[in-house]
Amino acid sequence: MAHKKLALIASKGTLDWAYPPFILASTAAALDYDVSIFFTFYGLTLLKKDISDLKVSPLGNPAMPMPIPMPSLVQVLPGLESAATFMMKKKIKNKGVASIEELRGLCLDAGVRMIACQMTVDLFDFKLEDFIDGIEFGGAATFFEFAGEADVSLFI
Repeated sequence: MAHKKLALIASKGTLDWAYPPFILASTAAALDYDVSIFFTFYGLTLLKKDISDLKVSPLGNPAMPMPIPMPSLVQVLPGLESAATFMMKKKIKNKGVASIEELRGLCLDAGVRMIACQMTVDLFDFKLEDFIDGIEFGGAATFFEFAGEADVSLFI
């Protein structure tokens, strides 16, 4: 019997948007799915060696729980992104949630296929040595070879 397949597209590069693709991929791999993630545009930064500067952007995220209610206009104030990132990192640590680096490592160890969008690499003038080992580079056609037969496909 063939394994079920999960195809994910990761298009966001903020701290809060980094969790869904890695959590879903590592969980699916643990459930014996074949998993492939296509990292494109800002999501491509999640494959860089140094992701210590990932931030949370409260702007445009009205559902983000803040300690005090905050109108959208206030979210553009200088320093709010840093404060939101600090609060999120503290909450992640206090709740014992795995880091993005740990989740990414779990995915690699579980055989999750990670495809860096070559067009985005070229577009943003990234260097191949900026990226972690164990990934591949390819275009949308590379991803569709897998996604065309996936049981579940998600755009994150």
